[in-house]
Amino acid sequence: MRPQGELRAVALTCAIGRRNIVTEADFSIRPGEIVGVVGPNGSGKSTLLRVLAGVDKPKHGQVLVDGQVLHALRPRRRAAAVALVAQDESPPADMLVGEVVALGLTPYLPPWGLGAPREQQQVAQALDAVDLAGFAGRQVHQLSGGERQRVLLARALLQDTPVLLLDEPTNHLDVTHQLELLTLMRTLNRTVVAALHDLALADRYCDRIIVLHNGSTRPPAETLAPEVIAEVFGVDATRIRHPVTGEDHLLITPREAR
Repeated sequence: MRPQGELRAVALTCAIGRRNIVTEADFSIRPGEIVGVVGPNGSGKSTLLRVLAGVDKPKHGQVLVDGQVLHALRPRRRAAAVALVAQDESPPADMLVGEVVALGLTPYLPPWGLGAPREQQQVAQALDAVDLAGFAGRQVHQLSGGERQRVLLARALLQDTPVLLLDEPTNHLDVTHQLELLTLMRTLNRTVVAALHDLALADRYCDRIIVLHNGSTRPPAETLAPEVIAEVFGVDATRIRHPVTGEDHLLITPREAR
């Protein structure tokens, strides 16, 4: 049975070199929750996700996954707890798509354990989930930027961790695949933390949102309040009701448009 996927940051300070990027972050993310991370460029979204994934160590504080200190786990156990799809990650150009995706099985197999028919079927299923059915035999250098992004997501899906971290997952994707990816994110039955640039998409698809600003994190909120958007991003936000679906959507406008 997969662990629950509770993720906690406890007095977490993340740094690049000697410079603190995120300071004293304290938040809890419930199992199965979809949480967005938003903030201006340079606010520390990628830095925070890399620490939450165990890729980088915190300067102070701890990351807990289901009560276990993430950075104290052995690499294989850590890779079975948290998966990260990093921003602009580029797999080796001469690898086949199926080989890249199959790396998601590494935490669960003995050395040289890839390549059996069962693993090949799992790779095919993961590719199908991201609308890349039949791509397993293609070389990475033949793919567009958006296709490479979806290959990396398929690898993370195959890793089958209780916690999935996505750093700007909609980068390079056309609008169709952006919406398909975010819809898929809500069906995965795992805890997802996604750094997103698009405030309207974050507000629509995430259960709660963490705002990074001036090195601090605001407690996760269920919606992006217009006054917070104005303070952090310097733009106006208004909630409007979609005439067909009846759902509320954020409409973002520059200040001078008032």
